[in-house]
Amino acid sequence: MIYDVIVVGSGPAGLAAAIYAQRARLSALVLEKEYMSGGQVVNTYEVDNYPGLPEIGGFELGMKFREHAEKLGARFINIEVRHIELEDEGRVKVVYTDREEYRARALVLAMGARHRKLGVPGEENLTGMGVSYCATCDGAFFKGRTVAVVGGGDVAAEDALFLARGCAKVFLIHRRDELRAAAILQEQLKKHENVEFLWDTEVIGIVGDDHLDCLKIRNKKDGSERMLDVDGLFIAVGTIPDTGFITNILQLDEGGYIIAGEDGKTEIPGIFAAGDVRTKQLRQIVTAVSDGANAITSVQAYLNTL
Repeated sequence: MIYDVIVVGSGPAGLAAAIYAQRARLSALVLEKEYMSGGQVVNTYEVDNYPGLPEIGGFELGMKFREHAEKLGARFINIEVRHIELEDEGRVKVVYTDREEYRARALVLAMGARHRKLGVPGEENLTGMGVSYCATCDGAFFKGRTVAVVGGGDVAAEDALFLARGCAKVFLIHRRDELRAAAILQEQLKKHENVEFLWDTEVIGIVGDDHLDCLKIRNKKDGSERMLDVDGLFIAVGTIPDTGFITNILQLDEGGYIIAGEDGKTEIPGIFAAGDVRTKQLRQIVTAVSDGANAITSVQAYLNTL
């Protein structure tokens, strides 16, 4: 069988694509390597920035997306994609998995990206319990409180600026003695009296039982260690897109993201990218959902040319 479209990934972008594909009456298949749909959102304790659903749990939101797609008849297979090849001068896309192969006229790549982690004790256990990777998602929960941001790039600086507007105190922890962030961002940070820079410092432990209590930090120059009391920790040390199996056919940017615009079009006709896996300004649930819808609209236009 040759499907109209195969969607790889079932986070918000992939699930939105599945919904729109069903509404367009396309023959569609969703391939997902994880046992649970929803992507990163299912690990988020509470989502407060998805329009119309304030304070919904991340797991619940992910399940609502999946249930909507299933209600419309979307077909899901739990399987990992290994690589992709083109047949019939690119008109047929062959998706090879760890068990069998599938064919489609179009692909929507929505594998997402994962946050780069510090890899320190306490990080896994306290994620969602004071430890976050998204200031714009979770910053509102820490209004008037003390938080820390780890990182030295633009995202870390932007997160610190965002948090400084509502938090009583923001520590910006960086392992070097200067930021990599744009000069204008650094200038803005220095204007905030509630932002304190901790240079040449690294987080070596995150302490707490059912919520974050404090950080164990170390000065890299003199080796001294101390505890830093904070209510929240925002880790901004980069993301890793899940694009390993497509490097043979698609052009990626220097960060490993698929080069694609708002319409999802890549350099190869019939292959589209949606969600956190593509080059974009803002990686949020709402933009991922939008990407999924846009990608299927582009798929429909492409199929009409065949």
